[in-house]
Amino acid sequence: MNRSLIAAAVVAVAALAAPVAPSMASEGIPGATVRSESGKAAGDRKARFEQWCKDNPEKCREEKARAQQRREECKANPEKCRAEAQARREQWCKDNPEKCREMKAKAQQRREECKANPEKCRAEGRKGKGS
Repeated sequence: MNRSLIAAAVVAVAALAAPVAPSMASEGIPGATVRSESGKAAGDRKARFEQWCKDNPEKCREEKARAQQRREECKANPEKCRAEAQARREQWCKDNPEKCREMKAKAQQRREECKANPEKCRAEGRKGKGS
């Protein structure tokens, strides 16, 4: 079993499982609106996950069921999910301080761009603080 495929599947399921507010990318979630550590675009991760699902249909069903359960839990208790996501971000930033600073700088730049041109951000599906 290829560990990178498993890791990609876990990341993809986590992304599906935890609804995240657009501003959370600014807080340093790996892969949120920016490229992941591997430098792969979101479409590449999705394609790898789909391939993993074809190769591992039973595990894929299990992961999707867990993701659905997590979405339902988060819908029922969004504050708990936000707190958990914030704790994960903070831990990730402790573990990856340089990447965290880079992502926060990029997020700040995006917020400034969205503040300057909110229509463009809305068209792209992004929201800046204050828009």
